[in-house]
Amino acid sequence: MNRLLVCLCLLLPLSATAQTQPDEAALWAALRDGSHVALIRHSLAPGTGDPPGFRVDDCATQRNLSPVGRAQARAIGERFSANGIDTAAVFSSQWCRCLDTARELALGEVTPFAGLNSFFAGRGGEAQHTRAARTLIAEQAGTGKPLVLVTHQVNITALSGVYPSSGEIIVMRVDGEALSLAGRIRTGP
Repeated sequence: MNRLLVCLCLLLPLSATAQTQPDEAALWAALRDGSHVALIRHSLAPGTGDPPGFRVDDCATQRNLSPVGRAQARAIGERFSANGIDTAAVFSSQWCRCLDTARELALGEVTPFAGLNSFFAGRGGEAQHTRAARTLIAEQAGTGKPLVLVTHQVNITALSGVYPSSGEIIVMRVDGEALSLAGRIRTGP
């Protein structure tokens, strides 16, 4: 009996969390109408950071997507399509793993945007990257076209307060340059 009570007590917080998470269909609808933005952490690229000698203009010097990561990115693009989003305004960090994720989504032309570049391990200023991303979102919001930004964990965490998994979609409500978390769409490899 005590084990049953312990199990129930452990499950109650999970139940409360599930009730506060918006319905995934509502998140897709919000993305479709352009009133929200999808922040996507690049899909699976094993490791952390980048190797010594990293150069943004040379993919051979970077940590890149694994075959599983490429398949994950294609599957994410298929989920967008299955939810009525076949094209979007797509912006990406200049890092190869982000550009490759964005291209594999197959949602349209991908625009590299330095404001989405990683600032992990001293690679740039968090405040200026976050400000540039907020400005981009404010400029693109309200066009009626879905907006997708492919970037890094640190950038998404700075914008949302959420630590995303590889390939996870963080949906943010847009009000000018103000953003608020609407929900998460998990994609898993």
